[in-house]
Amino acid sequence: MRLLAVDDEKIALDHIMGILKRLEPDAEITGVRSGEQALEEMDNGEPLAVAFLDIDLRDINGIELARRMKQKNPNLNVVFTTGYGDYAGDAFDLHASGYIMKPLTDEKVRRELDDLRHPLTEEAPVSGPHLKVSAFGNFEVYDQNGIPLVFQYAKSKEMLAYLIDRKGAFCTNGEIMGILWGDEASSSKRSYLKNLRTDLSTALKNVGCENVLIRRRGMIAVVPDQIDCDYFDWLKGKPAAINAYHGEYMVQYSWSEFTNSQLEKSSNS
Repeated sequence: MRLLAVDDEKIALDHIMGILKRLEPDAEITGVRSGEQALEEMDNGEPLAVAFLDIDLRDINGIELARRMKQKNPNLNVVFTTGYGDYAGDAFDLHASGYIMKPLTDEKVRRELDDLRHPLTEEAPVSGPHLKVSAFGNFEVYDQNGIPLVFQYAKSKEMLAYLIDRKGAFCTNGEIMGILWGDEASSSKRSYLKNLRTDLSTALKNVGCENVLIRRRGMIAVVPDQIDCDYFDWLKGKPAAINAYHGEYMVQYSWSEFTNSQLEKSSNS
């Protein structure tokens, strides 16, 4: 089990590290003093189980750091450690596992470890993406065995395509309705959109890929690290993906033309 402590004050970091070592002597415990180091730790070894984050960091606000970390791993337990009570609402919106007011004590930390949102007894998430997506040419979605996903509604698949096009950015319900129905979008489409979201979640859950989606109130996004996609590989400059692009991108959807023009421009430059 891996635990991470993040605090830019050395004395405070040493204090939380000492508490964690006493409470979880068999755990792999790492302490870092910046948000960027914390993000790097997420890619270093087995998945993190719990991250204890100070909110008032010098390089990045702890709330924003937690949001970026949970985009990488939605099952990460985040426990905020802070001297301020003003951020409790933001922590609640992020579905944080805990919020500890400083000074920290063994008792406070033990209480949070015993009541995590994602218990430590659960199996760690399987590393590596399960969902396979082809965005060049027609947009297609497959499970880890190469079998196409089955959606009840065609627009569920289109919604997933748009979320992938947005590369992990949160999209509002209104934005998605505008994409799916254009000028015909209206309040009457909201119940239909709810059906699409349920259908998409069910299709992903059926193939063990429920972690692909991340939700906030009235918004939804994908987690790019959970998806094996030629478009994402192209953005990373991978030669195989660059060679696979032949001027066509999600061709069944008219809204994809803007991204395709950007791909063509970059490919020809």
